[in-house]
Amino acid sequence: MSQTSVRAPEDLRAAEERLAAARERLKKAIRRSVYVYRIDCGGCNGCEIEIYAAFSPLFDPERLGIKIVATPRHADILVYTGPMTRPMRLPALRAYRAAPDPKIVVAYGACGCSGGIFHDSYGVWGGTQSLFPVDVFIPGCPPTPAATVYGMALALDLLHQKIRGETHTEEGTPAQVPPRYPEVSPGLAVRIDREARRLCGYREGRRIARQYLEFVREGDPLAVDRKVKELVKAAKDPRLAEVYLTLHRIYMTAGTPGGAAGPEGRS
Repeated sequence: MSQTSVRAPEDLRAAEERLAAARERLKKAIRRSVYVYRIDCGGCNGCEIEIYAAFSPLFDPERLGIKIVATPRHADILVYTGPMTRPMRLPALRAYRAAPDPKIVVAYGACGCSGGIFHDSYGVWGGTQSLFPVDVFIPGCPPTPAATVYGMALALDLLHQKIRGETHTEEGTPAQVPPRYPEVSPGLAVRIDREARRLCGYREGRRIARQYLEFVREGDPLAVDRKVKELVKAAKDPRLAEVYLTLHRIYMTAGTPGGAAGPEGRS
């Protein structure tokens, strides 16, 4: 994942101005500094290096009232780095429950936002959002100090809104992002997508999975079976034909999204 589009020094100055304005608003709300607690859920320490670089005297966010603390019981902002690994799941939950409300949860880095390259590993739950509601995402591998300062500015704005109980919804924005294949069971779509990427790699596997899911979204197992057989017969590469047959076996085993069995399982 590419780093966030925040650039220094122009964007850094804009972030500092936003931080200062948010800090002035928070002075009336909490009358003290804003405390940040960092939780490493299993990353490579690249994000930690950038976080401490952002809190160094060069950027010095402490002059704006943002400080790192050693316990979540004092924290206003929780920063989760790294993919959510299984051994760190319970400690991450304990830190979240120990922090007083209202609090802001920040998913930091590519791994914190989505699990990164480890998102489908057997020992990883995913990104931070797999356990908690995330307020701010700071993408990057790792994010720059300027992006970190900008993300903290957004967190201060949200903290001020939470303290005052304010909510804002952009006009014309849907409440939820519609799924790409609403007619297909999410579990089945994930299984097909993962198997295709396991066999063919991320880019080509995703293309093959999407093509197959276009067949599945029609909802007729007989039509899916017919189209897959036609596709396999026309395929010039026997390896590609085997991939489609593998995905088709997953679909036929799982049944249709509505719960009915496929044509082979009907009486």
